[in-house]
Amino acid sequence: MTEIPEHLRKRAEEAKAKAAAAKGEAAPAADAPAADAAAAADAPKSEAESKIPAHLLERSKAAKAKAGGTEVAEADAPAGGGVATATAPPTNAPPVGVGPGGHTQRLLTVVKSWSIQDVKATPVDKVHVWPHLLLVEFVASLACTAFLLVFSIFVNAPLLELSNPNQTPNPSKAPWYFLGLQELLKWFHPMVAGVLLPGMVIVGLILAPYTDRNPSNKPEDRKFAISLFTLFVVFWAVLVLIGTFFRGPGFNFIFPWTNRLFVEL
Repeated sequence: MTEIPEHLRKRAEEAKAKAAAAKGEAAPAADAPAADAAAAADAPKSEAESKIPAHLLERSKAAKAKAGGTEVAEADAPAGGGVATATAPPTNAPPVGVGPGGHTQRLLTVVKSWSIQDVKATPVDKVHVWPHLLLVEFVASLACTAFLLVFSIFVNAPLLELSNPNQTPNPSKAPWYFLGLQELLKWFHPMVAGVLLPGMVIVGLILAPYTDRNPSNKPEDRKFAISLFTLFVVFWAVLVLIGTFFRGPGFNFIFPWTNRLFVEL
């Protein structure tokens, strides 16, 4: 049997009292029969008067009718163990547990997704790799290819003769990416220029991710790191330029505008 919740019973009693006061109905007499009082208590009220939904009232009536039929059957049962007939509930009563329209479920409310989602990530300025990055890289590769094509047309780069182990070229220069190291060997001891300084650079590059833990990628927030890297690049570029254009026979310092340029492209 389905029972009516307590708060609905209280609301029904309050609605009945308000309706009786508004209509000026007097309370039932004390000497009224008990059957009349029960009938007055069980008198159906409209949904507007009782403020109880219609489907809950129907469910309450069906439950009361079912309970009353069971009690009658138990009361009318013969003492000798005979067969008793029970009063069946009304056939037109809706089944217990069924809502309006025969539905057993109801949609209470619809909650928007943005009202319950907790977004912890902050939006940042990001773009997709395609087409923003790959398009720029493709255009840059085309520009480099065009530059190399034009440069190869105007600059002659023939192969040299076979090397002669009995004749060392003068000056003997390393490739351009090692000319900075060769310039250091001209100024410092080989242990300092060839081992100590390059080792310090390599160790510094290894420790860079652990010492510089600033997560920002904005230049104004990375002034120290950018200044240090710029100083290193400029220092190494100056050494390469000196070794390329200002070193002549014997790797001596010369001026390229007074002597000839001792460099082979």
